Amino acid sequence: MIVLFTDFGWNGPYVGQMKAVLAQRAPNIPIIDLMHDAPTFSPQAASYLLASLVDDLAWDAVICAVVDPGVGGPRPPVMVEADGRKFIGPGNGLFEMVLRRAQEHRAVYRLTRAPVRLSASFHGRDLFAPAAAALAMGETLPLEELKDPMPGGDWPDDLGRIIYIDHYGNAMTGINADRLGDRCLMVGGKRLPRGRTFTDHPPGMAFWYANSCGLAEIAVTQGSAAHMLDLEHGSAVSLA
Repeated sequence: MIVLFTDFGWNGPYVGQMKAVLAQRAPNIPIIDLMHDAPTFSPQAASYLLASLVDDLAWDAVICAVVDPGVGGPRPPVMVEADGRKFIGPGNGLFEMVLRRAQEHRAVYRLTRAPVRLSASFHGRDLFAPAAAALAMGETLPLEELKDPMPGGDWPDDLGRIIYIDHYGNAMTGINADRLGDRCLMVGGKRLPRGRTFTDHPPGMAFWYANSCGLAEIAVTQGSAAHMLDLEHGSAVSLA
């Protein structure tokens, strides 16, 4: 399968244009829209989110991930191998957490050949989608081992920030929930206890819980944590 992870949004032509390229070049290969509302302009936040989602993907999946505010600039286009999966996208730190958390083989390669058609502003369509299709079809890409370090090597293992807010107003953090135990989180000067399910606390109460991806997520029972706590992407989260 080919899995798409972008910050393009669900409106507009960009996702459709990428999928049109994939359908032409990799017919009969399933295309999965994992998400298209990843944190915009933030490879760092998206890196923690992407890493939390990959364990549920097939071991031989090709993940085409594009959160690329520096498109057309000096950042390299890369192919990453981690635990059997292959990732195509910009070398701007987006794959840092995937690489760091891989249990087995990991490697990073630079794509060395540009396609004939390569716009300055849409490498998702012109470079990354064709490369992902080629991998899914078992073709060999023009690659060389990337020896220069990519951004992200100095990022913490857990990011004390809000990295995603869903349509319920629940707010994911970049913190691995297993490392917190029953400790409280502090958000905007408010102390939030832990809960296991949405029935552990009364309606209107804010708390945090371990979400299905293993991240600490902030919620309000039958309400919006984003609205009640004035949260947005990048809001700080700390341990109480």
